[in-house]
Amino acid sequence: MSQSSTGDLNPKSLPIKRIAYISIFIALSAVGAMIKIPSPVGTIGFDSAPGFFCALAFGHLEGIAVIAIGHMLTSGVIGFPLGLPLHLFIAVQMGLWAFAFRWIKQKFGLIVASVITVILNGVLSSFTLFFIGGMGAVIGVMPFLLVGSLANVLLAAIAYKAVSSSKLI
Repeated sequence: MSQSSTGDLNPKSLPIKRIAYISIFIALSAVGAMIKIPSPVGTIGFDSAPGFFCALAFGHLEGIAVIAIGHMLTSGVIGFPLGLPLHLFIAVQMGLWAFAFRWIKQKFGLIVASVITVILNGVLSSFTLFFIGGMGAVIGVMPFLLVGSLANVLLAAIAYKAVSSSKLI
């Protein structure tokens, strides 16, 4: 696999190769979307671990694409309970968290990146529900979102550490 000095897939590499990587991890997100963490909103699942992993292993764009599409799959499976516009906003937000995860990992290491990403996704993302149900909705979903964030980020970080030490990426 051809990589640039930043670790991203080489943009000059075959576009088919990049699409194949993204497709495989989107499929993993779809599987993760079926594994739910019980919550008031019903959209917290294991869909974001593949996106977080892709951000670390392959690059910002791959991670953003996988995590955003993964969120839309999770939400779509149960009928977009928060409405399509809000789920699109959350998908963009998830892409931002994947970007941040990789950037922070490059600057400060995997542990710091994992902690900050769990806080961004578990705490800050909870405030998205303020628009629907005020602080009650924020406080009501935060513990569930924190657990889901922790599980997804840890899974991605552990997988990345295992795969990167094997020199497969």
